[in-house]
Amino acid sequence: MRLLRHLIKPLRFVIPNEIMNKVHGSVRHFRICTANLRCTELELTSVRYQVKRGDYAVLSEKDVKFFKTLLSEPQHVLTDPSEIAGFNTDWLRTCRGKSQLVLKPKTTREVSEILKYCNNNNLAVTPQGGNTGLVGGSVPVFDEIVISTQLLNKIIHLDKISGSLVCQAGCVLQNLDQCLAKENLMMPLDLGAKGSCHIGGNVSTNAGGLRLLRYGSLHGSVLGVEAVLANGEVLDCLSSLRKDNTGYDLKQLFIGSEGTLGIVTAVSILCPPRPNAVNVAFLGVNNFENILETFKISKRMLGEILSAFEFMDRGSMQCVQQNLSLDIPLRDYPFYILVETSGGNGEHDQEKLLEFLDHVQNVDELVTDGILAKDLTENETIWALRERIAEGLMVDGYCYKYDISLPVVKLYSLVEDLKERLGDAVTRCVGYGHLGDGNLHLNVTSPKYDEKILGLIEPFIYEWTSQHNGSISAEHGLGFKKKDYIHFSKSPGAIDLMLKMKKLLDPKGILNPYKTLPGQ
Repeated sequence: MRLLRHLIKPLRFVIPNEIMNKVHGSVRHFRICTANLRCTELELTSVRYQVKRGDYAVLSEKDVKFFKTLLSEPQHVLTDPSEIAGFNTDWLRTCRGKSQLVLKPKTTREVSEILKYCNNNNLAVTPQGGNTGLVGGSVPVFDEIVISTQLLNKIIHLDKISGSLVCQAGCVLQNLDQCLAKENLMMPLDLGAKGSCHIGGNVSTNAGGLRLLRYGSLHGSVLGVEAVLANGEVLDCLSSLRKDNTGYDLKQLFIGSEGTLGIVTAVSILCPPRPNAVNVAFLGVNNFENILETFKISKRMLGEILSAFEFMDRGSMQCVQQNLSLDIPLRDYPFYILVETSGGNGEHDQEKLLEFLDHVQNVDELVTDGILAKDLTENETIWALRERIAEGLMVDGYCYKYDISLPVVKLYSLVEDLKERLGDAVTRCVGYGHLGDGNLHLNVTSPKYDEKILGLIEPFIYEWTSQHNGSISAEHGLGFKKKDYIHFSKSPGAIDLMLKMKKLLDPKGILNPYKTLPGQ
């Protein structure tokens, strides 16, 4: 019972309150700190990747005048380069466009009028939510007009009985979750960027997040969407019904299509009951095989209360320790596991969790050490070690970021093979992610962008993933960075059908060009 006695001790580390208050908004906080200071230093995406501009019109004074008349309020039409800079650059500082105009509509009608005008005048647009994407999908490549959903931030309706929420696309995920908490409900997805990301962007990228293991993907949680097509037509599929088997399920076209088929303006989503009790354990493990066995046992022993099972390698934890000054509550291990349970009976849940923890250490001897958070604050403190890895990696300089889905038995083998391939050419090569759904976040850092390093990583990483029956994008989407590698995960027939759908819904290709599909 050595683990259990150790687990109930108080945590041996504390994150200061001023940092803890920013944990859930840490991604946005870091982006704000860097965008204004360094975006001007970043090479244009079109130059770095040698992209040829599409045959689109160039923005004119006549166009700007039209939009100012349409949106009426001056602050809804941005033309000042200093105000636009943040919209042109992704928070990772890996992509930068040169848009000269940002529009902030407040209603679906305004989005419709904007797209109708742009389609008629052959002006390309880039939809943008919280701009927390990781594959360059939410920023312009050239001078596309940015359509920001920041002001589409109204909650339309909440059915407290069924749990269905209808809201505009610009609602921030964390704000929605806080609103739902008053009714003992919660959002079915949770992301490290929850303090900044928009629900419309989540839907458009089919974001997965930390608790997909428990609540499933947005393809199941989203009940309906409202979207504006390229020609300005409003497609109303904003149903809140759990069951609707009439014809094609058109809403699915807009979940994960990254704004290339239409701009999502409103969402209907099913929200589960908020758990009464949440427990978090942080464990040290000596090898990846033990992680797999621990996960297998967790599914059997924790069952319905298991809500998250995350793994982090030694390099990931060293990163947050060195770059963010976070303390690790256990001694040095090759791997770490974060296990979370959520349920309706705290005493029952903790009993099950303690029984599981005792089993994996003292019976099967899979876990070497561990600690159990004793309250909500300590839960958040442990989660910060996982959620802030992406922020910590940015301190190294440039981050080559990959979001891979693989059979769980192969999940870490890719990291090991890539480490061997890269050797000392990089600062770090680390792996962490959602073991519960086979999602690996593989990250490589170097002091600055280096084409030689990129050449060592790509297409090797995609070829390896394809050979092992994985997907080159588990939850981040394809965006700009991965669009030309889609053939590693999809058949020629599937890609051809996608291109036909794009041509049908957006004949002129004005919606988020250069993204998602090859040749765009």
